[in-house]
Formats: sequence, C-alpha cells, structure tokens
Amino acid sequence: MDALLNSKIGRELKDYVAITLGIMCYALGWAAFLLPYQISTGGVTGISALIYYVTGIEIQVSYFVINAIFMVFALRILGLKFCIKTLYAIPALTFFLWLFQVLLKDDAGNLPLLLGPGQEFMALVVGASMTGFGIGFVFIYNGSTGGTDILAWIINKYKDVSLGRLIMYGDIIIISSCYLVFHDWKRVLFGFCVLFIMSVVIDYVVNSNRQSVQFLIFSRKHEEIAETITRELHRGVTLLDGTGWYSKQSIKVVVVLAKKNQSNEIFRLVRDIDENAFISQSNVVGVYGEGFDKIKVKKKKTA
Repeated sequence: MDALLNSKIGRELKDYVAITLGIMCYALGWAAFLLPYQISTGGVTGISALIYYVTGIEIQVSYFVINAIFMVFALRILGLKFCIKTLYAIPALTFFLWLFQVLLKDDAGNLPLLLGPGQEFMALVVGASMTGFGIGFVFIYNGSTGGTDILAWIINKYKDVSLGRLIMYGDIIIISSCYLVFHDWKRVLFGFCVLFIMSVVIDYVVNSNRQSVQFLIFSRKHEEIAETITRELHRGVTLLDGTGWYSKQSIKVVVVLAKKNQSNEIFRLVRDIDENAFISQSNVVGVYGEGFDKIKVKKKKTA
C-alpha cells in the first residue's frame, strides 16, 4: 500500500515539474520577446499585456486578478484534479512573469530589445514559439495557465475539437482591440501572427501525444483492471475470451481504445494492479465513434 501511494505521489510530482517547465518557457517568451517589443496576442495574458502598455500596471498583476474570477467557473466544471493543477499554475506563472522581468530589466528598469531595434517580427516568431510550446507542454500534463485556456478545456471536454483552434477563435476580438491601444494595424497583424504560430505549435505539441492507441491486456486481475480504467479514465473496455496455447488455460483479454496521451495512465493503472500483466500497445490509423473522431461520410440519398 505504501509503495502504491509513493508511486502515485511520484507521478503527481513529475506532472507538477513538467507543468512548471512549461510555465517557465511561456513566461520567458513573454518577458524576453513579446513585452519588450510591445507585441500582444489573445487570452488573459494578452489582455494583461494591453493593460500594461496603457497603464503601466505589471502584466502579472492583472493576469492574476482576472484568472481568480475564471477559477470560480473552473472549480464547478472541470473537476478538482484539473483545478488543483490550475490553481498551482496561475500563481506559478504570475511569479515567473515577475521573476523574468526582474532578471531582464536594465538599470533604467526597461526590458531590453534582445534581438535589436526594428526586429519586431523575429521577436514575435521566437516569442510565439516559446509561449506555444510552453502552453502545449502544460496541456499534456492536464494543467492550464488559466484564462481562455479554461474555456477551451471546458468545450474540449464535451467536444472533440482542436484546443489550438478553440483558443484562436476566442482570441480574435482581444487581438483586434490592439488597434484601440496603438492605432496601428501593424500591431494587430503582429497579434494575429503570434496567435497563428502559437496555435500551430500547441496543436503540434498536444496532438503528437493525442493519437489513438489500442491496448490488449492479459491479466488474471482483468475485472479489477477493467473496472479501474472505466471508473478513472472513463474509457470503454471490452473483455474477450482467450486461451493460452502453451498453458491451454482460458484467460480474459482486456481491450481498450484510448487517446495516446492516456497511455501512461493506463500503464500506471495496470502496473499498480498487476505487475505481471502482459500488455500490448499499438497505434491505430483511425478510431471513430463516441469519444473519438466523428464518421464524416455523407449518407446515400434514398430514391
């Protein structure tokens, strides 16, 4: 029992370490490349950046206040585990946004132009890539940096829609409002460029770990494994009758179709229940039905 508890604690710590690394990458992208060149984008961080450009209020202050409001809804909809990690991510990002600005500011209190003057486009490419990678890394480990990410996860919980695309649609109005601050359409275009690059990077990072896989699990504890997968991962499980050719003994085979990002969880659950279980994992070309992709074919018209 103690070994199982220690294993679960170790996995949670690994998740938080990974989320922290993603947050650090995201915060560094903002502090080192986007803020110095007065580039904004969507989301709560984008709103906070606009507030910073207009009023001088530090970006981390408004970011924290706005997200405190969003968390009221997240606690009720996204579940306790998700919210715990989000409650950690929001203060952590607030801290790293502050820390990297302190470390990068010069003696006059200004953020330096690391790529030199007039390099706004290169700054947005590098900054958007870093922020997109950071958010994608946080998503993989079931975390969130708050804001519109929470809204995207709420919709994604019920609809199998690209997270990057959801965030992009929700941020168009925020980016367009850049014109009210700078009165310069170039800044608006820069904001859309950041959004596009972030969306592509997020989709690449997240979807590379969200391909569908099939598991064949051979274990004497098949009932406990099937029940645990159904209860904790909310995935359908099928039991097939099998016979070991060498032993000539009957055995149940647990068949599971899941997203690739759930592979580690399935391995962990099976290992915690039966260390001697035999597991086969294979990638599948396509899985269609509830919880996966929709069948996109037109019905034949009847005469």
